Amino acid sequence: MELRRVQRTSGGTFFVCLPKKWAERNGLKRGFVVSISEAMNGRLTIDPKHGVEQVIEVAVVKPSATLEREIIGKYLLGYGIIRVEAEGRMNPEDRERVKRVSSRLIGLEIVEEDYSRIVLQSLLEPSSFPPEKILRREYSIASGMHRDAVTALVERDAQLAKNVIARDDEVDRLYFLLVRILRTVIRYPHLSEKLGILPIDCLDYRLIVSFVEAIGDQSTQIAEKTIKLGNKGITKDLSQLVLKLHGIVYESHENAIKALFTHDVSLAEAVRTEQKAITATLGEIETLAHVEPEGIAPIVIAAASSIGRIYDHSVDIADLVMPKISPER
Repeated sequence: MELRRVQRTSGGTFFVCLPKKWAERNGLKRGFVVSISEAMNGRLTIDPKHGVEQVIEVAVVKPSATLEREIIGKYLLGYGIIRVEAEGRMNPEDRERVKRVSSRLIGLEIVEEDYSRIVLQSLLEPSSFPPEKILRREYSIASGMHRDAVTALVERDAQLAKNVIARDDEVDRLYFLLVRILRTVIRYPHLSEKLGILPIDCLDYRLIVSFVEAIGDQSTQIAEKTIKLGNKGITKDLSQLVLKLHGIVYESHENAIKALFTHDVSLAEAVRTEQKAITATLGEIETLAHVEPEGIAPIVIAAASSIGRIYDHSVDIADLVMPKISPER
C-alpha cells in the first residue's frame, strides 16, 4: 500500500498522482485514458485497461480419469474457452464425458468438434447474473426439495422422491455458476457495482452457496431413503414426529435466508434457539422408530438425521448474517 497526499489546484480541482511503477507496469503514457468508478462503499477503482477488449482466456485439457473434474475446475476459474484435446482420435467414451459435464455447467457450450478435440466456450456475460438472484433461485429449488423429500417419505411416494433427486442437478448447476461469478468479481472488482456485491462479500456468498447446495444434497439422501423403503410405510405417530421435525427445520432455513437478505440479526439468532427442540424431536423419532417393523428403523433414523443436518446448515447460514453497513462507512 502506498499513501498519497491529496492536492488541489487553484481552480479547486482535487488530484492525486498515480504511482510511477504501477503506471509503467500497465503501459500508461501521457494522454492515455483510464476509467474511474465509485464502489458502493465509496472506494474508487482506477482501470488502466479502459477501452481495451478483454482477452478470452483459453485452457487446454487432456482426456484422463479426471476429465470431468478438470473441466469443472477450469469453468470455475473463469476460463472463456476450454479445449479438450486428445493425442489422436478421441474415443466415444471421452466425447460422452465432455458432453455430459458441459450439460452440468450453465452457459458452457460446445462450439467446435472434430476427430481429436472438442472446444467448449462460455457464453455467459457475468454482469447479467447478480449473485443474489442466483442464490435466491438455488435456495428456492433446494428448499422445495427438502419439503417434497419429507412429503415423499411420510406418504410413500416413490415418484415424488425420484423427482427430488432429479432436481439436485439444477442446484449443482446454479452452485457452479455462482462460484464462477464470485471468482470473476474478485478478479475484476469493477464488476461489483453492476452485480450489486462488494468483493469483500464474495467469501460469505461462497460459504452460503455451499450450505444451500448441502441442503439439496441432504434432501436427495432423504429421497433415496424413501425409495429404499419400497412399499413399507411408517406409522402415523412416527410420521407426525417426522413432520414436526421437518416443520422446525424448514422454518429455520427460511428464517436464515430471510435474515441474510434483510440483515436481521435478531431473526438469525432465533434460528439457533431451535437446537433444543431439534435434539428432543430427533430423540423421540429414534425411540419410536425401534418399534417399527424390521428394516424400517435404520432408514427412518437416517432420514431424520439428514433433516437434522439441514438444520445445522441453517445455523451456518444464520451465523453469516451481519448488520447492514452504511455505504458511507
